[in-house]
Formats: sequence, C-alpha cells, structure tokens
Amino acid sequence: QVQLLESGGGLVQAGGSLRLSCAASGSIWSINAMGWFRQAPGKQRDLVADITTGGSTNYADSVKGRFTISRDSNKNTVYLQMNSLKPEDTAVYYCNALRGSRYAVRQQWWGQGTQVTVSS
Repeated sequence: QVQLLESGGGLVQAGGSLRLSCAASGSIWSINAMGWFRQAPGKQRDLVADITTGGSTNYADSVKGRFTISRDSNKNTVYLQMNSLKPEDTAVYYCNALRGSRYAVRQQWWGQGTQVTVSS
C-alpha cells in the first residue's frame, strides 16, 4: 500500500501563486508515476499534471505555462507550483500515485484532497 499526504492548499487572489506538496510513504518502490488531479463542484476529476519516475512530465492544456510539477526523490515528495492562478483553477486537488502507466494503470492510490480557492 501507498499513503499520500497532501499539503499547501488555501485561498489566493487571482494572479497569485500556491505550491502543493504530496509526500508518499509505504510501498513507494511500486510507484511508477505521481500526479495531481482536480475536481470542481459538479465536474469530473481531471488530470492536471503528472511526472514519471524517469522525470517525464505531462500537463493539461489549461495549465501549461502556469503550473510546474516536480519531485524530490530523496523525500518521496511531488510538488505542484501553481502561478498566475485563475478563478477557474478553484477545485479540490488530489494527489495520485500509480503503478503501471497513465494508459495502463495496474494500481493507483489517492490522497485525501486539498482545497484550492482562487478569488477574482
């Protein structure tokens, strides 16, 4: 099993920045990629960004150029730096870890979610 502990959400004005952190523990050897999803009220949960253990990154079109995903392997932690935030970025952000690939998920785990609210 893998446990994911998120931190860093909050309230920020449009144009501001936040950094989310997600620390993994447990069977971390089984993780092939980690990422962030978000879910706004009444909407589906969508991928925001992810990063493989090899360092390859992938971003949703809506956040390209504004968000940056990174990882600290020594700390088993993934970060999401969010700049130039917009009200439409408001959502609950969930950390995700998976075994396999994004196209062939063998097993995945979720964090508890952290609220990000961007005021206009």
